[in-house]
Amino acid sequence: MSEQKANLSGLEILIVDDEEDVRRGLMKLISVLGAEVRCAPDGLRALEIIRQGGIDLVVSDIRMPRMTGIELLEAIRRENLRIDVLLMTGFGTIELAVECMALGAAHFIAKPFDNHDMLDAVGAIGQRLLATRSNSTSRTTQFVAHDESMQRLMGEIERIATTALPVLIEGETGTGKELVAREIHRRSKVESRRFDAVNCAALPDTLLESELFGHEKGAFTGADSDRLGLFQLAKGGTVFLDEVASMSPAFQGKLLRVLQDKVVRPLGGTEDVNVDFRLLAATNQDLESLVEAGKFRSDLLYRLRVLHLKIPALRDRPDDITALARHFVEHHASDCRGPGASIPAIDIETDRFLRSHAWPGNVRELENAIMRALVACTGARLVPHHFDIVVVESDGVNYDEGKRMAIQRFQQRFVEDALKSSCGNVSQAATACGLTRAALQKIMKNLDIRRENFMAR
Repeated sequence: MSEQKANLSGLEILIVDDEEDVRRGLMKLISVLGAEVRCAPDGLRALEIIRQGGIDLVVSDIRMPRMTGIELLEAIRRENLRIDVLLMTGFGTIELAVECMALGAAHFIAKPFDNHDMLDAVGAIGQRLLATRSNSTSRTTQFVAHDESMQRLMGEIERIATTALPVLIEGETGTGKELVAREIHRRSKVESRRFDAVNCAALPDTLLESELFGHEKGAFTGADSDRLGLFQLAKGGTVFLDEVASMSPAFQGKLLRVLQDKVVRPLGGTEDVNVDFRLLAATNQDLESLVEAGKFRSDLLYRLRVLHLKIPALRDRPDDITALARHFVEHHASDCRGPGASIPAIDIETDRFLRSHAWPGNVRELENAIMRALVACTGARLVPHHFDIVVVESDGVNYDEGKRMAIQRFQQRFVEDALKSSCGNVSQAATACGLTRAALQKIMKNLDIRRENFMAR
């Protein structure tokens, strides 16, 4: 990719670093890929820009004042914002980088970095994002449910879909709550009508109220004309509210009235409007605990949870890991490897490798891992080293030992890849890793990695 630069036209990339020279240099460098590039001096300012919408990829330093790169990554994941994050880290923070990958970072690169390496990393992520965008607009996502637990869930969906009652869908981030909601709508009697999804965590109260209730001209700055809200536009269709736990107490009261009376009052309006819709809601938090803590209204919970579905985490449905991995390989192969490219196989070793990972990011993490592996794969089959995940067996292992094992496995793979690329040349490998020769040799000694095994024969 260094020789032929990726074309990332249509993407917006945000560079976050507290050093102005680094921001300016990265902006100039990454702009050659055709993406629109913006900058922020710290994580707090970056989060403000991200919440305005439009950002596809964040390239952030880890150590910054006010809000670190790790805190920014956690905020992005907590608010369920579908944005990839590439983290930059100096030597001495490798352990932090490993933890960030577990939190959902798309990639990380060591400082000081080589410009070609940065372009390669950003280009690969950007191409995958463009491929995902293309797929999401041109193809219907397949509902994969091979595991017994998901088969039971499908039976519940079938029964629930025929009613018009509200449904609360619970599940960890990335388990596919919106996909379940769409499946309920698809199997319902109002399939031909609208389905609208809103992420409550992504919008402040005023914008959320405007999105759902509508507004009249002049209701707030920027309201240049009347706008109908999604509740009014539904006309018997389905409205899906994701991450309802993030709604403020004030907005919870307004939503409760809508559900009780089936009327809305647009922002700036003086009269109520009758509405007809089916509500599906989702959360990745325990709403009963929030009720006990006084952070969520019990009367609203009862209104939302007339019917209830709980999606199991991917780690609890191992048969789906295999099925989903193969589905994603077939679904993304053409866009990640090029039109007409062959579809690589997943052999028994790779399948075992994927099943051994805990997948804290669930189906979303698995899909992203498959797409990254497809970009890295040049042969006829996907093998474990194509995946930038670190697998640690958790049985009988405490947190500190598990973290040590994760770091050790990461270091081994990282160093071995560098030695392969340099054909066993330790100096070149050290430069590629951003380490001194002495530091790399120390790691090699600790891990019993021999340069002779990587020398050209």
